Amino acid sequence: RLMPELPKFDDEDLKSYGDEEEELALSPPAALMTILATQELLLENILECIPVGNFAVIEPLSDEFCLVLGYLLTWKLTLAFFKAASSQLRVLYSQYLRRTKSLNKLLYHLFRLMPENPVFPGPTSEVPNKDTKTFFTEELHLDVK
Repeated sequence: RLMPELPKFDDEDLKSYGDEEEELALSPPAALMTILATQELLLENILECIPVGNFAVIEPLSDEFCLVLGYLLTWKLTLAFFKAASSQLRVLYSQYLRRTKSLNKLLYHLFRLMPENPVFPGPTSEVPNKDTKTFFTEELHLDVK
């Protein structure tokens, strides 16, 4: 609930950012970025031996699972923060993420975590290769509440 309220504080300071010649960047909340940077390092240590294109198998409720879940939830907070920001602030925040390469790291991590054929949860059919539902074959209804 708090993340959508935070960009308002940067909106007030936005007027002071327009005078410099260099490419401008503004960090999303420092506490969030500190946690994200720490999680990026830990996740890189877990996934370093897995090339992009292959996927890591993370056992549910393991330490690695909790770390990956925390990392993805931190990104969810970051995206909620971005969604609430004005377009001018989004440009500044995205420049910061570009400089820190956080978005590149997210994509590398996602492509190593995403299974090749993610099976859709629910009742399974009796014939394994026929009518198997995956996240790529089924329409998802993502309602944000």
